[in-house]
Amino acid sequence: MTATSVLAPKASFDVRKLLHAREAGVFAALVLLFILGTVLSPNFAQSGNLLSVGQQISQIGIMAIGATFVIINGEIDLSVGSIYALAAISTGMAIAAGLAWPVAILIGLGVGAVAGLLNGLAVVLLGVPSFIVTLGSLSVFRGITLLISDGAPISLSAKQPGVAEFTLLGQGRLFGVVPMQLIIFAVIAALGVVLLSRSRLGFNTYAVGGNQEAARLVGINVKTVKLTAFVLSGLTAAIAGVLGLSFLSYVQGVTGTGLELTVISAVIIGGAALFGGSGTMWGTIIGVAFIGLLQNILNINGISSFWQTVVTGLVIVAAVAADTWQRKRKTRA
Repeated sequence: MTATSVLAPKASFDVRKLLHAREAGVFAALVLLFILGTVLSPNFAQSGNLLSVGQQISQIGIMAIGATFVIINGEIDLSVGSIYALAAISTGMAIAAGLAWPVAILIGLGVGAVAGLLNGLAVVLLGVPSFIVTLGSLSVFRGITLLISDGAPISLSAKQPGVAEFTLLGQGRLFGVVPMQLIIFAVIAALGVVLLSRSRLGFNTYAVGGNQEAARLVGINVKTVKLTAFVLSGLTAAIAGVLGLSFLSYVQGVTGTGLELTVISAVIIGGAALFGGSGTMWGTIIGVAFIGLLQNILNINGISSFWQTVVTGLVIVAAVAADTWQRKRKTRA
């Protein structure tokens, strides 16, 4: 088997292929969920509510774009929630210290990219499984976040220079209607689609995830591909963290705890295989939307947040079970 044969059916975007993929099933479930929400609440389908959902899922969606590259590579990144907090704290401290907000943002994004790079280096150079590496770095990055902030929250005031402009990224609305966070998510998602389906990086990502040895034999630098995936994961987590700070004007050391589970859930629900080699960026976007609509329907109908956690967990199990069943069916065929 060659790397090309592993990749060919998955790298390019084709509407007909998508309609026959597992993502089609997730999309159908999304449509049914939308119909259910409309039936249960007359306010659900209103533009204001849907735009609110779009804003709520934007940060998770941005993180999921980067996580998709990692998971298709056959790896996992459990540290994104901690990187989210570390980038937000770093950005907030820079603004509080008087640095211009664009410089502060660059610092936060740089912190996230470096954190992702460190994860990738540990995986490809030390040969330690990514689950173990990122489980450890989850605690390391969280600890660093608490150390540099001394455990104290950072709150930005509109009276501080540049804060009013900075908060427009998270709180602003284009033409007073479309949330800026949703626009930023859409732009990053579009870039993710192009990178994964139209670029050499996407080709190599599917090849490495599908058959790492075959990819190496045809000259693909497996280490570079994996490193790039982890850097993208760290960078997108940092972008989300910066947007979170911009939205709330507040961050503390424990911010973002548990986000990694929601991010991974969105990617898996969207059709990516935990073992790597399959999945699409469109599927991830659908998965993010599914989680957002599901949580919104539960909120509108007054369902306890505890039950929301239970329902989300059941959906994840169902998604993984569907993937396992599909793989077994293909094997028998």
